[in-house]
Amino acid sequence: MAHPLVTQLRFGRSELVRCLEGVPAEDAVRRVLPMNCISWIVGHMASQEQAYWVLVAQGRLVVPGLHDLVGYGKPASTPPLDEMWAAWRTITQAADEYLDTLTTELLQTHLVWKGGPRPESIGTMVHRNTYHY
Repeated sequence: MAHPLVTQLRFGRSELVRCLEGVPAEDAVRRVLPMNCISWIVGHMASQEQAYWVLVAQGRLVVPGLHDLVGYGKPASTPPLDEMWAAWRTITQAADEYLDTLTTELLQTHLVWKGGPRPESIGTMVHRNTYHY
C-alpha cells in the first residue's frame, strides 16, 4: 500500500489528466501570455517527476532531452501535446517504481545528488511535487 503522501501525489496527477481530457492538440500548444501552453505544463510536470523520482532517486533517465525542452528556467516552448503525454506516462510509471517503496521513515531522509544530500527531505519533495500539480 502506498504511503498517504504518495496517494495525494497520485490524486494530483489524476486531476491533471481529468482537467485536460479532451483538450485538442491545437489548443494545447497555444500560449496565452504570459503563461506557458498546456503541452508545456504537461511536459514540465513530467520533467520534475523525472528529476526527483527517476534521475536523483534511481540514477536513471527515461526521457532524455525533456529538461532542455520544458525544464525549470528554460525558454518557453510549444511541444506537441501527444509527445508530452507520452513522456509524462513513461516518467510517472518509472517514478512509481521508487514512490511505491517510500515509508514514513524514508520520507524523513534526504536523497543524495552529486555527492551530497539534497537540502529538502524526500517528504518535502513529495509535497513540492504534489502542490506543483
